[in-house]
Amino acid sequence: MICDDLINIKLYSALFSQDVIDFISDLSFDTIEGKYQLSESAYVNVESYVTKLSNIAKFESHEKFIDIQILLKGSEFIYFTGKSDLTVLSPYNAEKDITFYGNSVEKYERIKLDGTNFVVLYPHEAHAPQVCVNDTPSKVKKVVIKIKI
Repeated sequence: MICDDLINIKLYSALFSQDVIDFISDLSFDTIEGKYQLSESAYVNVESYVTKLSNIAKFESHEKFIDIQILLKGSEFIYFTGKSDLTVLSPYNAEKDITFYGNSVEKYERIKLDGTNFVVLYPHEAHAPQVCVNDTPSKVKKVVIKIKI
């Protein structure tokens, strides 16, 4: 996992293609919601939703894609751990590239996304996104970049 300030995104050009770096560099509060195809191996989902309480959050992991997650509006917690620490709740769904886990998220580490930073999550890392800050659900706008591995 990588967590860093957005102003440093260009330092990761050895890890991510230029189209990914350019897309992130051009993001603004006004980026329109929807799906953007950056290349054959990378796409982006921009969406708004209401964050949820930690007691209903579920860990998830992916096998085919790396996630880069960025908030454009609002703040949320993302809990994280190695997926080998968790108990599978819903087996891997190849069509949706997702496994869900049944463990409570509350005893694990978390990162706060707040519009100034980003997180990169790899297939061996489970994450529980969309968790509200201060136990108060709120509307956020998020960018998730999916990079095929």
